[in-house]
Amino acid sequence: MNYQKEYEKWLASPALTEAEHAELETIGNDPKEIESRFYGPLEFGTAGLRGTMAVGLHNMNIHVIRWATQGFCQVIAEGGEAARKRGVAICMDCRNHSMEFARAAAEVCAANGIHVRIFDSLRPTPELSFAVREYHCQAGINVTASHNPKEYNGYKVYWEDGAQLPPQHADAIAKALESIDVFSGIHAMPFDEAVKRGYIETMGDETDRKFMANVTAMINDKETVAKVADTFKLVYTPFHGCGYKLVPEALKALGIKHLLCEPKQMVIDGNFPTVVSPNPENPEGFYLAVDLAKANNIDFILGTDPDSDRVGIMIRNKSGEFQSVTGNQTGVLLLDYLIGAMKRAGKMPANPVALKTIVTTEMARKVAEENGVKCFDTFTGFKFMAEKKNALESSGAGKVIFSYEESYGYMLGDYVRDKDAVTASMLLTEMAAWYASKGMTLFDALEALYKKYGYYAEKTHNLVMPGLDGLADMAKLMKSLRENPPAEISGVKVAVRKDYADGTVTDCASGAKSSMELKGSNVLRFELTDGTTILVRPSGTEPKIKIYILTKGSDEADCAANIEKYGRWVTSLKK
Repeated sequence: MNYQKEYEKWLASPALTEAEHAELETIGNDPKEIESRFYGPLEFGTAGLRGTMAVGLHNMNIHVIRWATQGFCQVIAEGGEAARKRGVAICMDCRNHSMEFARAAAEVCAANGIHVRIFDSLRPTPELSFAVREYHCQAGINVTASHNPKEYNGYKVYWEDGAQLPPQHADAIAKALESIDVFSGIHAMPFDEAVKRGYIETMGDETDRKFMANVTAMINDKETVAKVADTFKLVYTPFHGCGYKLVPEALKALGIKHLLCEPKQMVIDGNFPTVVSPNPENPEGFYLAVDLAKANNIDFILGTDPDSDRVGIMIRNKSGEFQSVTGNQTGVLLLDYLIGAMKRAGKMPANPVALKTIVTTEMARKVAEENGVKCFDTFTGFKFMAEKKNALESSGAGKVIFSYEESYGYMLGDYVRDKDAVTASMLLTEMAAWYASKGMTLFDALEALYKKYGYYAEKTHNLVMPGLDGLADMAKLMKSLRENPPAEISGVKVAVRKDYADGTVTDCASGAKSSMELKGSNVLRFELTDGTTILVRPSGTEPKIKIYILTKGSDEADCAANIEKYGRWVTSLKK
């Protein structure tokens, strides 16, 4: 694509507002900026679209939203009149322009004869997944960039099972978009007209009530919560986002009496004024919640990201300071608790199964299998977990009780097929209250799990590679690791090498090759002779290579030494 010609096309388009036109005028003498915005469209993948908000083909803006929706409508329409009538559920988060983008998507759907159910205001991502299933929609659209910084927005798409789009449909949309002009190829109908004609209807409190009935049905041990309710306290922050309403509601339904919500971060604001990044993976974002917890002698903090699909926790350690709990650790704590709580409540199904991703701690497998629960791996992304859950349960091979990935995402129950911070927040709080009834904090609980199941540690490194050069650098690194794979890493031999792109398994000692079930993803896995596993994969949503170190040791110090040792190898890749 000739980026200069594309820039000039946008500059001349009557579809642009005066403000948009003025924005493009300001970069007229900046060829690098023009190239970055117009060298090609945002790539449509299974996660939809995500990018910074600006005017340009490679950015998130109302024109790109309409263009993407037009392509999605064409794929939905292939299902005929029945698919059009089943329609699309549309949701949005708290980000700047999210409501504007969501309404634009609804207008395109309506003009294409596709029925729309749109939320009246921001809602948690899991409620969108729920709405698709509850109302038997053909598809779903969620305008969100999850935990990304304020400059970003995104466009997630879902299919009829409530999971994010499967690869074949994403490919079909990408193919359709190749022949759709971003301006002249769009069909749109004014929002108010579409409402009058019955193409658009609004969802509100009635859907909240249905969703929350399913959430609260997941409670296992309300009795124990009631026993400690007078003394048990926690702090919650939604980081200015969608969890502000339903997470506190779920905690109160659980029986929590002393819930302190961080007041500054309860304010809905797409600029996220109190944090650099509204990501519960980053402990520095919890500083206000930590101050509130310390002032009220509280040792448990919950935080959900802006679209309330991820949840992170902080706990007070032995020295009285707050420390973050990784997604791996949180998942292990919750899995171990749920197995016990479901058994005590008589809710454990036959053939129980836990799901995790290939980059999630192996401690989860240990916890599951020692308690009679099968554990299966999937690729990173809850669409793959949803696919595995559907396959296991439809065949009668198992009932999934818990699914999680290391990046602070947890899926529970049968009413959603995506990360769900509303339900997870409630059950994490139930777990903390249960341990409190035993005189234990979650720090105590985590220490007890390591003593019971063994010491594990994990570290994720991000090799950030921004811009056009970054894409080439990412491809170059993956190519190099495939063509010249390391025989040893940090002085430890590689025993087995796995390439999830084609499913090949190589025994490094003999050179013998075999195949594995999982394939079709750009991920490399190196299994070392000391039991450590290192995985390398490009991020699907951000310009970076992610490298995961999963290790096990004789104690905490041994694990830490391994993390440091293998981290030096990761650092060498940056050079």
